[in-house]
Amino acid sequence: MVALNAEIKETFGKVKLFPVATSSKAGIPNVVPIAFVVHIDDETLWMADNFMNKTLANVKENPHVAIYLYDTDSKKCFQIKGTVIVKTSGPDYEKMKKMVHEKKPGLAAKSLLVMKITEAFNCAPGPDAGKKVL
Repeated sequence: MVALNAEIKETFGKVKLFPVATSSKAGIPNVVPIAFVVHIDDETLWMADNFMNKTLANVKENPHVAIYLYDTDSKKCFQIKGTVIVKTSGPDYEKMKKMVHEKKPGLAAKSLLVMKITEAFNCAPGPDAGKKVL
């Protein structure tokens, strides 16, 4: 695993809606906007499953995920890749469920996707576009 650097963490903190990409085992892509993505530590992100259908099916078949971060003010953008495990019980799941219900009572909080970060790339236009940063 890799650890997020300060620049990526700062950009992450400014994002309100995260495009999250998954793929089925057969390679059929899926991208959805997810609002509830939480930076837990420098190697871990949590995503709450409130409405997932294809995304959840995909990560159960193929745990590889990519998340896109873009800050409209600084124009900084990054792609974070990692692997996901799905939790539907236990202390982490209960903590996430509580966080979701505190922000939006009534949301399902059906499961917790725990993403371990494996790499990150610069997405900004220019000579460093696509450059691996972690």
